[in-house]
Amino acid sequence: MQNQIDIDAIKINFDSSGLWVLNIAIAIIMFGVALAISVDDFKRLFKNPKIVFVGVLSQFILLPALTFLGIILIKPHPSFALGMMMIAACPGGNVSNFFSKMAGGNAALSVSLTAFATLICIFMTPFNLQFWGSLYGPTNEILKTVELNWVDLLKLVSLILGIPLICGMLIKHYHSEMAGKIEKVLKPLSMLVFIALIFIAFSQNLDVFVNHIHHVLALVIFHNIFAFILGFYTSKSFGLNNKDCKTISMETGIQNGGLGLLLIFGFFDGLGGMALLAAFWGIWDVFSGMALATFWGRNK
Repeated sequence: MQNQIDIDAIKINFDSSGLWVLNIAIAIIMFGVALAISVDDFKRLFKNPKIVFVGVLSQFILLPALTFLGIILIKPHPSFALGMMMIAACPGGNVSNFFSKMAGGNAALSVSLTAFATLICIFMTPFNLQFWGSLYGPTNEILKTVELNWVDLLKLVSLILGIPLICGMLIKHYHSEMAGKIEKVLKPLSMLVFIALIFIAFSQNLDVFVNHIHHVLALVIFHNIFAFILGFYTSKSFGLNNKDCKTISMETGIQNGGLGLLLIFGFFDGLGGMALLAAFWGIWDVFSGMALATFWGRNK
């Protein structure tokens, strides 16, 4: 019991102004990605419905379901378990597009899947978190205490992902040349700001990580590796080519830890175990994605 109290009492130093900056950074990154997306991308995507099906199956159905089964087997601390469910419920991180290209994957498919995942995550993220979280007794108790508001959650996800996606696509459609110029500057700049924000937050919480990182280290690393493997071999089992397998692996393994952290602070009052796990995921999957993309890029 003492261990549970200590873990849930962990406070990540991330004030309201930091949350607003994170909000804005995620929205700008999404806007930058959307500037490269056209309606034709969706048309091409739906001309090959198998890829859409595999991408959605891997990321929004299998990953949350198998995360749930893994939690039942290993029985982590309840707030760590809910943190894992939160990460599994989030859409792919936008940096997956960069890593897919670097890995020799299908960059156009990656951007299109990111856009599609962003649209459906407005509904799927709240659904998966509530559905799987309520099926496991310890996490259901946490959900009861916070009274997760679906409408507010939908509003927040729509605001920071849905609206930037639509605005970026509209600019791309009506002002394609301008969109290209903005994207060249905005995409790398916003990514640098986001990475800087992660490391600033890390430096401000160095004591927390040093003292408590051992609680989530193995959980995050194995969960992340499992997600990469799940995406790749789910794609393989449906007969997709190697480039598409790499792409869906990246889309499944690079989850939007920033969004997860934002939701944890917005709806769970920065619950110690959840926040620690999501914060470490946000740092770790940038490292793991870079390592995997480098390996695949050298072995095309």
